[in-house]
Amino acid sequence: MERFARTVSKGRTPWSALAWLGGVLATLLAVSIGAVLAVFATAAVVILALMTSATLVFAALAARAGRRSRARASEGDLIEARKVGGHHWVAYGWNERR
Repeated sequence: MERFARTVSKGRTPWSALAWLGGVLATLLAVSIGAVLAVFATAAVVILALMTSATLVFAALAARAGRRSRARASEGDLIEARKVGGHHWVAYGWNERR
């Protein structure tokens, strides 16, 4: 312990002051880089939230439009089709002249 106290009590060299200054500068640089990265991360979260809300708004508008719209069928334009199995359909009335 006495040996440690003697080394600490010796005068500081210019190199130790320079090392301390370098440590302070490195710490400040690391803190500033961390702050910039935090701003970018926050901006990314905000953009993601805006895009999500816009998607939800468009989905709500589409659902609302789907509920309001009714298929307008005029009897003259329709043909009858029946599914006969698998992917096969048979259509009736497509060749009748009007």
